Amino acid sequence: MQTSTPIRRLRALPLLLALLAGGACAAEQVGVSPWGAKDEIGRLNLITPASRAAILARVSGKQAYDLAVDYFVGMPSWQAAGDPPYQMWLTHTPHGNIVADPMQVGADMNRHVSYTGSAVSMYAHMGTHIDALNHFGLNGKIWNGYTEAEHLGDRGWTVTGAEKLPPIVARGVLIDIAAAKGLAQLPDNYRVTRQDLRQALERQQTSLREGDVVLIRTGRMRDYDNAQVYMANPPGLSLDAAKFLVEDGGAMVVGADNLSFETFPSEVSGNYLPVHTYLLAQKGAPILELVNLEALSRDRVYQFAFIGASLKFRGGDAAPIRPIALPID
Repeated sequence: MQTSTPIRRLRALPLLLALLAGGACAAEQVGVSPWGAKDEIGRLNLITPASRAAILARVSGKQAYDLAVDYFVGMPSWQAAGDPPYQMWLTHTPHGNIVADPMQVGADMNRHVSYTGSAVSMYAHMGTHIDALNHFGLNGKIWNGYTEAEHLGDRGWTVTGAEKLPPIVARGVLIDIAAAKGLAQLPDNYRVTRQDLRQALERQQTSLREGDVVLIRTGRMRDYDNAQVYMANPPGLSLDAAKFLVEDGGAMVVGADNLSFETFPSEVSGNYLPVHTYLLAQKGAPILELVNLEALSRDRVYQFAFIGASLKFRGGDAAPIRPIALPID
C-alpha cells in the first residue's frame, strides 16, 4: 500500500526533531576565557584591588546581614540523581566518654572535662553554596576548554576546583522579583524573564554594573524549613534572563534563594540544564544557590557590599559559602 505524503511527513518528524536538537547541542560550545589560556576562575577576574576598595569605602557599618542557611538533618537537598542527604552524628558525648574513655584519661577526668565531637556527611551542592566552573560542561569540555581526559583525576579536577575560587568582595544587588509582583513568593515553576528583571530593577530604582554579584529573590526561602515544599517545583530563571544579567548587566556572579537557580522543565531542546551550562561553561560565571534573601527583602536593602569566601574543597565542583551583606551609603 502506498503511504500518503502527510503520513510520511509525520513519520519523519521524530528524525527531524532529533536532527534539530543535535544541531542545537552542536551550537553550544564552552567559552574561551578572555583572561588567558590558564584562567580557572572566569568572571571572578573582575575583582581587582580597586573594585574591592571602592565598595568597602561605601560600607555604612550599620548592620550586617547573614545570607547563609542552617544545615540540619532533613534539610532540603538535591537527591533526584542519587546524591546523599545531609547527615550529622556525634562521635563523642560527655557521658559516652565516661563509659568508653576513648582518650584513656579516666572517669574522673572525663567527668571534669566534658567533650563533644561530631562528624558530617553531605553532597557539595547543599545549603548556601557556590558552583565552581567545572560543575557543568558541554561536549566533553568545561570552561576555557579544559577536558576531563586531561584534568580530572581520582581526587577531583586539577583545574577550576572550588579551592581556586577567591574571596569575593564586590558590589551586591538584590533583585526582588516576588516583591515587585506584590507576592510573598513566586508560583511553582515560575520562569523569571528578562522583563521581570527590568521591571523589578525599575521599581527598586537600582541599576546593574559590571562586576556585580546579583541575587534573585523568588521568595522560596520562606519554605526552607519544610524540605518537601521547598524542593517541589521551584521557580527559577529563564535562559534569556540569565543572558540579560551577564551580557547586558555585566554580572560577575549570579545567585538566588532556590536550589537549582533555573526551573524545570528545560526550555531548550537538547539541553536539560541550559542556564547552568550557559553561566558556568560558556560565560565563566559562578552560581550561588540557597541564598537567604528574606532579611534584605524585608528591609528593602537592594545594594550592599557582598563578602563571601567558600570552603577550599580541592578539585571540588562546589563548596559551602557563608556570605554577608553590608549595606552601603
